[in-house]
Amino acid sequence: MHLVEVAKQFLQRYYPQKHLRAAAGLAVLTAVLLLLPEPDGSAVTDQARLTMPVADISDYGVEGSAGVDSGPAVFGDPQASAHTAVPSDTVTWQNVVVRRGDNLSAIFKQMGLSDRDMFRVLNSSGEAEVLNRLFPGYQLDFMMPTAGELTQLRVLKSPLEGFMFTRNVHGYAVEPIVKVADLAEAFRVGTVSDSLFTAGQEEHIPTEHIMEMANIFGGVIDFILDPRQGDQFSILYEEQYLDGEYIGHGDILATQYINDGEVFTAIRYTNDEGEAGYYSPEGESMRKAFLRSPLDVFRISSNFNPRRRHPILNTIRAHKGTDYAAPTGTPVRATSDGRVTWAARNGSFGNLVVVKHEGGFETKYAHLSRYAVRKGERVRQGEVIAHVGATGGATGPHLHYEFLMNGVHQNPRTILDRLPKAVSIEPEEMDRFRSQTARLLDRFENLSSSQLFSLNQPSAD
Repeated sequence: MHLVEVAKQFLQRYYPQKHLRAAAGLAVLTAVLLLLPEPDGSAVTDQARLTMPVADISDYGVEGSAGVDSGPAVFGDPQASAHTAVPSDTVTWQNVVVRRGDNLSAIFKQMGLSDRDMFRVLNSSGEAEVLNRLFPGYQLDFMMPTAGELTQLRVLKSPLEGFMFTRNVHGYAVEPIVKVADLAEAFRVGTVSDSLFTAGQEEHIPTEHIMEMANIFGGVIDFILDPRQGDQFSILYEEQYLDGEYIGHGDILATQYINDGEVFTAIRYTNDEGEAGYYSPEGESMRKAFLRSPLDVFRISSNFNPRRRHPILNTIRAHKGTDYAAPTGTPVRATSDGRVTWAARNGSFGNLVVVKHEGGFETKYAHLSRYAVRKGERVRQGEVIAHVGATGGATGPHLHYEFLMNGVHQNPRTILDRLPKAVSIEPEEMDRFRSQTARLLDRFENLSSSQLFSLNQPSAD
């Protein structure tokens, strides 16, 4: 068969007609372009240049390092092969911020590195254990002057703490990263119109500090039932700066809450054993035997009631606890120190956590969406032990909280006033307490007085 006929049959068999027409069109266009006179280089404008799109690094969950010129990422350059060296003036750190669900193997593959690279780092030293437990917010910085070749890995648990892994002939050497933040004080005041949480957000107080303030006063104020519209608060806390940039907040130094005219003041004190706590100006511990509520700022939907009509069974059945209506996922806190004796499913309770406390006390937390503790663990007062849900016999998301004393159910809102308080400052330590807190207390009271005075002045309108 003639060679032309063979070629014709091959094209008809393997290439559809529409593809052949497209190819012919491109061939004609190419020929025309080749015949055109070559333009003068000075006449080429930006609009005439062909730009090849480069993959956006953010699509891979990777961000350029702050404070350095962001050169092209090796894996984002369509012209770079697996072994193409990037010019030294474009070498940068490639940063990955760990998100929920991420794992180390997937992150290494995302960066174009192999499991072998990962195992070399993991087997380099005991400090590499930090990579086996990555938490959301951790930052991993990769230095790769050549694609697929890791020379340094920086693991930052926070802007102030981490490890640097540097490749050498034996594998990777590791050095700790420890930085000290500069501290500055921030003072805020506010008035409650809806809730403490909302008022705190309006004053740009960090969410963690709003919750911590509720926790500090949790033994004397029930922030679900006690707050009144017009209650006022003030808070003095530390802010952290590194190289002049804000990186986060530090400890609450002092705070005050005025509830329906009654003033509660708490100041931070560290004893000679390094244990910090919050006390009244007289040295009385703000930490009571039990918090008044296992949640921070939500409403009670059903109180303790021995003759309540059951919402599902429509029969008189004792309600041996308190129901707190709150969105699914709301953190649930242990109301006192103790040991977890149950953290599993339990009939109509759904997911249940039970904590046993000293002195014959026990607390139960039911209808949870998920647990934050396991059976046998020790927990501290205010520690998050679970999250609100709607499991078991719940009609909607809420926490069912029970309080038992020597096996008998008690109303937590009335029993707490009869319980002993936590240990306060010992008489022989009062001089040390006063000397450490006097200046801080004076400064806080002066700030509070002037700010609250200004806050209470009528407007000029």
